[in-house]
Amino acid sequence: MDFAYTARMQELRQQVGGFMDAHIFPNEQRYHEQIAAAGNPFAHPAIVDELAAQARTLGLWNLFLPESPLGAGLSNLEYAPLAELMGRVVWASEVFNCNAPDTGNMEILAQFGTPEQQARWLQPLLAGEMRSAFCMTEPDVASSDATRIQLTIQREGDDYVLNGRKWWASGALRPRCAIFIVMGKTAPDSPDAHRQQSMVLVPRDTPGVTVVRNLTVMGYEDPESHCEVTFENVRVPISHLLGGEGDGFAIAQARLGPGRIHHCMRCTGAAQRCLELMCQRVTSRIAFGRPLAEQGVIREWIAESEIEIAQARLLTLQAAWTIDQQGKKAAQDMIAMIKVVAPNVLQRVADRAMQAFGGGGMSSDFPLAFLWTQGRTLRLADGPDEVHKRSIAKSALRRYAK
Repeated sequence: MDFAYTARMQELRQQVGGFMDAHIFPNEQRYHEQIAAAGNPFAHPAIVDELAAQARTLGLWNLFLPESPLGAGLSNLEYAPLAELMGRVVWASEVFNCNAPDTGNMEILAQFGTPEQQARWLQPLLAGEMRSAFCMTEPDVASSDATRIQLTIQREGDDYVLNGRKWWASGALRPRCAIFIVMGKTAPDSPDAHRQQSMVLVPRDTPGVTVVRNLTVMGYEDPESHCEVTFENVRVPISHLLGGEGDGFAIAQARLGPGRIHHCMRCTGAAQRCLELMCQRVTSRIAFGRPLAEQGVIREWIAESEIEIAQARLLTLQAAWTIDQQGKKAAQDMIAMIKVVAPNVLQRVADRAMQAFGGGGMSSDFPLAFLWTQGRTLRLADGPDEVHKRSIAKSALRRYAK
């Protein structure tokens, strides 16, 4: 395995890192001020469009699409250090059009969408003109087992009719969100539990679609929004089917594999920022006659954080390399491992940094508390830790139990 950065990776790292230093970090306060001034926690701040135009001019756009003529043509391994840099600020990925859930939605539209679907929805998403939401998780079932989803998709003539509830539909309240990708059951009685589901494309303004509410995340109004959505006799043409009937579960797995590793890339970057903030804080704060940095327990926190971040980074790179070299199926265990490791590392490092900051660490004056919630959320999003551990254990038992 070779994780060495190529010349192209080094150049892009310098460009993205330079852009973060010159434009993203200096505008963090401006971003929050513009949202506050809009009176809508899910508003689209003008600063994002302003910086996105600059990023696109520099070619720092759609970097996430692996080996695709629609994106930068980067492999997963090449994209990993760039996503890590973006992850240092929660909203930075949107400036480069590399933000979830749109990245996953663009990937499956590029892979499974018809030319008409791609023209209507993929192209505007690639251009950053539109946002999207992915509706899979449901409040009434354990959605960690995707075969149990209950939303119905029934064929009636030339239409599909949808009925059901979803929640944690990220992005649904963003003003530019125009399309929902909805997973439901077209064949609930099929003997193959993994062929019961399908995905359909539902325009946001379709009659019967209701965004009921936003769900706060540990008390935060996440600017991305995470919504409960109801579908009551929602009617869309059969041409809105993504892939074929019964392909929904397979499409979800195709989407979640890269999506999980993208989250882990960003988690590593967020953890790195928490560590850097902690180091800066403890060298400037005096307690009991000397800087906090001279306290043994603080140095232990810093050392543990350095070690854990390095481990997470290397496991992420290994997962990315395995996807590139052997495909998603071969990388399944690696993806599951890093999906457990990276959010937990972010949560631990953020917690140590919050403790080192004292009362300030709990406030919104610093990004630490919000980043902690991101790590905690990602221990559930795209599959809870326990499901990934179950998969890892089953794989190990197959290899070693004999």
